[in-house]
Amino acid sequence: MSDPILTSLAESLRAHPSIRSKLAIAKATRMLGLTAASAGHPGDDAAVLPLDDGSFDLLAGEGFIPAFVAADPWFAGWCAVMVNLSDIAAMGGRATGIVNQVWAPDAATAEPVLHGMRDAALAYGVPLVGGHTNLSAPSLGLAASVLGKAHRLITSVDARPGDCLIAAIDHRGSHYNFDNFCAALNAPAERLRGDLALLPALAEDGLLRAGKDISQGGIVGTALMLAECSGVAIEIDLDALDPPSGVDVERWLRSFPSFGFLLSVAPENANAVCSAFARRGIEAAAIGRVKPGSAVSLRREGESVTFWDHAQDPYLDLGGVDA
Repeated sequence: MSDPILTSLAESLRAHPSIRSKLAIAKATRMLGLTAASAGHPGDDAAVLPLDDGSFDLLAGEGFIPAFVAADPWFAGWCAVMVNLSDIAAMGGRATGIVNQVWAPDAATAEPVLHGMRDAALAYGVPLVGGHTNLSAPSLGLAASVLGKAHRLITSVDARPGDCLIAAIDHRGSHYNFDNFCAALNAPAERLRGDLALLPALAEDGLLRAGKDISQGGIVGTALMLAECSGVAIEIDLDALDPPSGVDVERWLRSFPSFGFLLSVAPENANAVCSAFARRGIEAAAIGRVKPGSAVSLRREGESVTFWDHAQDPYLDLGGVDA
């Protein structure tokens, strides 16, 4: 008989709005006619544009929930930079420039959003290079895009059965606004820059097979996207999770950290990867494994339940790795 607590946890996570919100991606890609085989690698954290010299341009963008922007405009502006830079790092890249798109009824309303973006860009050392501003809109709106470059990619499609699933998350923070776990606002700029630079360095050393930035769907939703893009199953070992003090497992599984990545790593490279993050004060540990199949499952004390089977119920619905 299945563990009722584990079953309830899987059901609660499966129904949570932050996880179900990602289902909108499938609707948008179907309307655009995109699949996993389309230009730019749909399903990855950033669009991939190969260059003749063997390197890659990367392009990513984020739009923000209007209620979030209205509730904390400065933090929303900061996040517009932060999350875009994480998407580039998740691909093994280094960001080169950010553009913004801001709508507001007047300059005074737009000011805290723009100041948040300015402050984050200065902290992370990535220039704001332009954008679009409308100061006669009926309400406040925010989106931003980032350009980057990679020499060796970390993709969402290369996780393989037998890999370790490593979660690398900065625990030096707290929940800030919804389920956002922020460890960036009080961190020194040098640390923020060095932490993001670790991802492309590990990629260029050949230590990472695949990975994704932990996004609004949290650990469990991001694992599902990684599993579906790579055409594999992933088992998350709840006994290996170590949430920050005062944070329960369910909230941690759906939290959106300011610095957080899920990485699919060959077992022989796992210690080196975890040690590299540990040297920067970042918690990194194997929290599961990549397996044959199509289900993302939760395991605890020898019991396992399915959270989501992407073959039966596609999440991104991009047609798989061979589309």
